[in-house]
Formats: sequence, C-alpha cells, structure tokens
Amino acid sequence: MPAYARGDRVRELVQQEWLPALHAHRPEMIFISAGFDAHREDELASMGLIESDYAWITRQLVAVAAQHAEGRIVSCLEGGYHLSALGRSVIAHLKALAGLEND
Repeated sequence: MPAYARGDRVRELVQQEWLPALHAHRPEMIFISAGFDAHREDELASMGLIESDYAWITRQLVAVAAQHAEGRIVSCLEGGYHLSALGRSVIAHLKALAGLEND
C-alpha cells in the first residue's frame, strides 16, 4: 500500500485480493494478528485507517469465518502505538467480532 493510503483504498484491496483468496482457501479457522498501527493518528505505519475501517475489515473476516470455519476466529492484539487511536480501534474491532455494530 502507498504511504497514507486511506480506508477506501484498503477496503478495495481487501475486496479484490484478500477475500477471494480467503474464500478459495476455505479456512477452518481464522487467526487475526490485530495490529492497529495503520491508524491515521499512529505515525509508525504511515497509513490512513480509522476505526470504521478496522470494524469493516473485521466484519469481512467474521463473514468468511461464518461461511467456512463455523465462526471460529482467534484475534490477538499485535500493535498500535498511539494509545487513544489504539483504544478506539480495539473497541471497534471487538464490537465487530461480537456483531454489535455496523457502519
């Protein structure tokens, strides 16, 4: 991804590349390395994602898990260094995992 790519570009990549590959693979379980350093407020990755982007990506993975893996997902916090953005992103991710929120 180019530096400071925003959510619309990342979502496009997920739809065009990730999801077809995941569906073709038919995973029996999905493991998420939940890193939030691509948030626009976190300078480490120089990306432009926001909480709703993380929630959207999570919902896509939940849908793949529901279709192929009987809903089995393991998510492990991996990174994020701007504490406020990290906290908000983790909440968005957890709500999406739990099916509590849509955007």
